[in-house]
Amino acid sequence: MSDPAMIESISAVTLATHDMARAVRFYRMLGFEVVHGGDAGAFTSFRAGRSYLNLVAQPAERRWSWWGRVIFYHSDVDALHASVVAAGYRPDTAPRDAEWGERFFHLTDPDGHELSFARKRSAPIVNKATDRQPSAHRLRHSPMRSCAPASHPRREERSNSPARSRCALQWLSRGYSRER
Repeated sequence: MSDPAMIESISAVTLATHDMARAVRFYRMLGFEVVHGGDAGAFTSFRAGRSYLNLVAQPAERRWSWWGRVIFYHSDVDALHASVVAAGYRPDTAPRDAEWGERFFHLTDPDGHELSFARKRSAPIVNKATDRQPSAHRLRHSPMRSCAPASHPRREERSNSPARSRCALQWLSRGYSRER
């Protein structure tokens, strides 16, 4: 019996922009290589590893709302974060280690699209109380999954809420640490 057909990878992600030249400058600053189009194009493609990030120009009256986040793996998240800050942009978060085994930071592009740059860490976060990492099942089904830090500028006002404080206390009471 042959294997069933399956999706192999994502070929490209396409984002809308109101200002192609500004968007191209932004993505070039992040290290993306233009392979089609450019500042004056209606459509631009950047190489993203073996995949592509596309931009499509949209008229000013066309609006979009929050849709999610694109996550890119990068070889040096901390260096990229530093270069973004040096270029005058304000990332939504500083690089940090996540309990699922990645180091990442979030950044919103000039058109409001949320981006995340991540890399796999060599060692997952360990529960100090049991001296072992939490199981993937416990992390996926944990009531604390909603305790993730705010990742978008419009959500910053919630970052000091009682619910956020409760989440921090839950993590500390269970002995989780960002230390290896």
